[in-house]
Amino acid sequence: MDRWRRLNGEQLELPLVQAVECAIRRELKAGHRLKVCIGTDSQVRAQGIEFATVVVFLREKKGGFMFIHNERLERTMGLRERMITEVGKSVEVAYALCDVLDRYDVALEVHADINTDPAFQSNQALKEAMGYILSMGFVFKAKPDAFASSSCADKVV
Repeated sequence: MDRWRRLNGEQLELPLVQAVECAIRRELKAGHRLKVCIGTDSQVRAQGIEFATVVVFLREKKGGFMFIHNERLERTMGLRERMITEVGKSVEVAYALCDVLDRYDVALEVHADINTDPAFQSNQALKEAMGYILSMGFVFKAKPDAFASSSCADKVV
């Protein structure tokens, strides 16, 4: 995952792990308490599937900001496979960042754009996604609490 940007479109100059560490240092120096939430969303398009993965930095009672990565796969996949692929992308980023987050004692959540209500189709991937995220040692959030994937990533996919 190499091409990351800010919401305003500005490309990150540093690799993601270094950019995250710089952001954490800057925010802690400014006196903010942080939490990081990672999520991915996708949209099926005529030319394939577009994914957006976000790293959301929440400042306690002071708003937040995010880093964004977009990717396109030119193939088709069923809903369940797409949901698990979203989770896999989020877990990959969380795993890459967990050492730096631990070093600065920043809480981490992995958000899955999967509905906990069995009436929704995405629910078919809930148990697998939850098991995958929890088995990696990460805090898991699903809809309606998974704002990083269902709101933030959804807006930039």
